[in-house]
Amino acid sequence: MPKVTRRAILAAAAASGAAALAGRPALAGDEQASADLSGKAILITGCSSGFGRLSAELFARSGAKVFATMRNVPRAEADELRQLASDEKLDLHVIEIDVLDDAMVVAGVAEAERIAGRGLDVLVNNAGIGITGPVEVQDMEATKLAFDTNVFGYQRLARAVLPGMRARKQGHIFAISSQLGRVMIPYAGHYSATKFALEAMFEQLAYELVPHNIGVTVIEPGGYPTKVWVNRNRYSGQLRDRADPIHKDGYPQAVAAMGREDGSGRSADPMDVPRAMANVLAMPKGQRPVRLPVSGGSIPQAAINEVCARTQVDWLGGSPFGPMIRAVHNV
Repeated sequence: MPKVTRRAILAAAAASGAAALAGRPALAGDEQASADLSGKAILITGCSSGFGRLSAELFARSGAKVFATMRNVPRAEADELRQLASDEKLDLHVIEIDVLDDAMVVAGVAEAERIAGRGLDVLVNNAGIGITGPVEVQDMEATKLAFDTNVFGYQRLARAVLPGMRARKQGHIFAISSQLGRVMIPYAGHYSATKFALEAMFEQLAYELVPHNIGVTVIEPGGYPTKVWVNRNRYSGQLRDRADPIHKDGYPQAVAAMGREDGSGRSADPMDVPRAMANVLAMPKGQRPVRLPVSGGSIPQAAINEVCARTQVDWLGGSPFGPMIRAVHNV
């Protein structure tokens, strides 16, 4: 495939967003590779539904050895994936991991490495939650749960897989963020705060892993019709019901809407996200983007991504950190 630089991807997204508006991942030009993932050992979190489930199916059908993880096993979704693997003769294994549990993360990754017989090739940090409502209404229970899942959970998984990746001097980590990890809307709780945090954490990790030949890509989806709103409604409704009136009284309309999202109004294909990750893995190392907007609509964060990349290079490109910075931004 022709060379596609990180800067070209960012520039293409900032210039028009045409790919996103066409319902395709916001990749430069028409690059829509069908990746052969044969031989790759891939661990994905949050595979009970949504992007995680779709990624597990796509990657396994593309030849990968997939470790589809989810919490609260046994459950129907785990049985469905196991049956799918049996029916289609896929190399797909279901492992229980609750990203909030340190010991379970370590044990789950160790089990995946045991089955693979080596360190993992790819980690897809996908499991996450959203709790809506005004910031003032977010009590410490909701705040801690949001950060523990969306930020600390990603850190737990990254730390667990990295020793095995570093030992082999290869690997790639995906962090599923959101366009709300760069822009924000009112009354979305701490969702943007957690996604902003993981955006910073995984860009820093990308620099630090350059000497180890391990790549990092932050995927920034727009709105997609997955079941994420089901759990969001549950958490948001519970928060609304227990919140102190002294905090709720200032935002009556926003509070009334908490826990009542119907999930409609989204028509983009959620397969955009796993396809975008497969496309990244099909790119040669050194050309894979550190950030990739994926959207069926607008990509408001594209200009932010571009100016931030340019700022990092201008600020640190000539410093002792320069080789790391330039390698990540391919300049």
